[in-house]
Amino acid sequence: MLTNELDQNFQQFFHDAINTGCIWGLQNSDGWAQCASDKYSETPVMPFWSQPEYASDHKQGKWSKYEIIPIALEEFLEDWLPGLHEDIVLVGINWNKNFEGSESEPLDILFEFDQMIQNI
Repeated sequence: MLTNELDQNFQQFFHDAINTGCIWGLQNSDGWAQCASDKYSETPVMPFWSQPEYASDHKQGKWSKYEIIPIALEEFLEDWLPGLHEDIVLVGINWNKNFEGSESEPLDILFEFDQMIQNI
C-alpha cells in the first residue's frame, strides 16, 4: 500500500518496476489518464504505478472508466520516457490514494532507473 511517505512511494516505484519488469497506467478509448501539473499549470502529468492495485485506487471520478494497463519496463524506458520528454509531459510516480506524489521530468526518471540498474 502506498502511504503519505511520498519519497518512499517514489523509491518503491523503481524497486518494484525493476523486480517485475512492468509498470502500470490507466487508459480508456480516448487515451491515457493525464491531469494538469500542480507545479506548472500548462503542463500535463501522466501518472504511472508500480503495482496494478495502486493504479486501481485511482479508478474514480473522471478516471472511473479507465482500464489498468501494464507497460513493459523496457518499453517504458526506451519509448515512453523519451516520447513524454519530447511531448513536454511530466511523469507522476506512484501517487497515493490522495493523488499525492512526485511530478518528474521523464529524463530524470530514466536517469534514476539507469542509476538503480547499475547498482544491482
